[in-house]
Amino acid sequence: MADIKAEFRKTVCEALNSFIKEKAQESQQIDAETLAVQTPPDSNMGDLGIPMFVFAKSLRMAPPQIAEAVALKAAKTDIGEILAVGPYVNIKLDKANETYSILSKIDSQKENYGSMNADGKKPLEGRRVMVEFSSPNTNKPLHLGHLRNDALGESVSRILKAAGAEVYKVDLINNRGVHICKSMLAYKLFHEKNGDTPESLGMKGDHFVGQCYVEFDKYSKEHPEAAQEAEEMLVKWEAGDKEVRALWEKMNDWTLNGVKATYERTGVSFDKFYLESDTYLKGKDEILKGLEKGVFFKADDGSVRIDVTDVVGKGKDEDNHEKVLLRKDGTSVYITQDIGTAISRHDDWAFNQLVYVVASEQNYHFKILFHILKKLGFEWADKLYHLSYGLVNLPSGRMKSREGTIVDADDLIDSLHADALEAIKERGRDEEVGDADDVAEKVALAALHYYLLQATPIKDMLFNPAESLSFNGNTGPYLQYMGARITSILRKAEEAGVKLNNSKEAVSLLKEPEEWELIRALGSFPEMVAKAAENLDPSVITAYLYDVSRLFSKFYQQCSIMNCEDEKTKGARLFLAECTLTVLKKAMELVLVPFLEKM
Repeated sequence: MADIKAEFRKTVCEALNSFIKEKAQESQQIDAETLAVQTPPDSNMGDLGIPMFVFAKSLRMAPPQIAEAVALKAAKTDIGEILAVGPYVNIKLDKANETYSILSKIDSQKENYGSMNADGKKPLEGRRVMVEFSSPNTNKPLHLGHLRNDALGESVSRILKAAGAEVYKVDLINNRGVHICKSMLAYKLFHEKNGDTPESLGMKGDHFVGQCYVEFDKYSKEHPEAAQEAEEMLVKWEAGDKEVRALWEKMNDWTLNGVKATYERTGVSFDKFYLESDTYLKGKDEILKGLEKGVFFKADDGSVRIDVTDVVGKGKDEDNHEKVLLRKDGTSVYITQDIGTAISRHDDWAFNQLVYVVASEQNYHFKILFHILKKLGFEWADKLYHLSYGLVNLPSGRMKSREGTIVDADDLIDSLHADALEAIKERGRDEEVGDADDVAEKVALAALHYYLLQATPIKDMLFNPAESLSFNGNTGPYLQYMGARITSILRKAEEAGVKLNNSKEAVSLLKEPEEWELIRALGSFPEMVAKAAENLDPSVITAYLYDVSRLFSKFYQQCSIMNCEDEKTKGARLFLAECTLTVLKKAMELVLVPFLEKM
């Protein structure tokens, strides 16, 4: 539909400019791109419309009068009939031509459909985008919050790539710091003597290290000196103490192996892993260089700081105007390694844009980070973007890893998997679907990812496992069911010897309202991909998927395929079903919903 909208804008713009010149004798011309194209509430009014309200003041005319004059001038066009409907200039498209244009594009482009805009180019072609997401700590396993982060990061990356961008996915592993030392200290206190390992305890490595972190929290409540011991261990780590480093490497490996197994399970992948242990010194060096240049200053307590009044504004809280970059003992803080990491990344892969997928809790942090990098003189700091997303919790409340109330990602997926498998068996579909366990896993991932992505990123949300697994309504399993249903229709048609018909003559027979609604939605897929890529918002695609699925269901109920008496219409409807399946499969891939041929 994008090319039709562009042609419609151009036609109306030419007529409008001609009318303005006659009426107002103005030399200033309207740009076609400024005209807002809308969809009329009733298809009887037309398929597309452009409002004339904005021109009423300058022309000193009522919008309906302007619409009538413009429609009269633009009446002749190859794409359809232009008419005035109240204050709008609308168009009733030549549906036969448009239908054939849309479906033939889907048929020829296959899985690449959705990537091209009206002029035949990919909207983000030539853009290099680095996307950082996940960023786990090596003192605990991935949890529900990471699952939303991972889904957003992976989905945004796929959408950007579909829109033509060159995408480089990176993961910053937070593998150093006081929090890591807390797990290490707990291991030494409670497990080292017994020689405990994840294997000996029958646990995933990341789960075992996470258990140590919880044990430290409980221990420190009775032993306040434990916090100081963890700080001292960090100082030893930065000094290169062999014993501390050996334990650190062992426990890091346990966690990372476990985390990477979860990535593989959820379909998340990265082009490069960055370790804070490798980049924090670079950040430290940059801070010291900035100190010499006067960008930063040394406070009375010996810490290195920066004045951030330009970022936070003037206020009563004086402490909020300064940000510590190096502690008084010379050790790094969180933002120190972020500075080093950002510089390393641009050195490794010169990007047009770097997108940080991080929760809204860190909004302040990224404002300061970007501010510091600009102060240090890095021009590419203007190309940094924080994709801020809201918190995700369960109906039971907020999670706290240090108290052991965290919802582990693996445990949540296991639970969804078990419930999906039970539902498959209750429906008596376990033999029909083939490998019921594999299908249950894919249903669980569809339920999880679709639910997490259907809300706009910035919104806080509650993840409701029961709702996410529903096979009816706006859910991932419903989309999978619709895909499996269309696959079944095409398979049965092939078994019956019925062939689809993609000829222009046959396709021109698709004139029913339900057919046109579905076709028009399929035609808008490239616009949806471009919009989702520009806004970095996968919810654009999830909403589109549900809309297409709903429209196909409506079409299938009202327009019989296999019982249609006219063979050409039957073949054309099968062709429409195949094109719908092509678009559904592509859109599902963009939002991490596994496709299933049978359910």
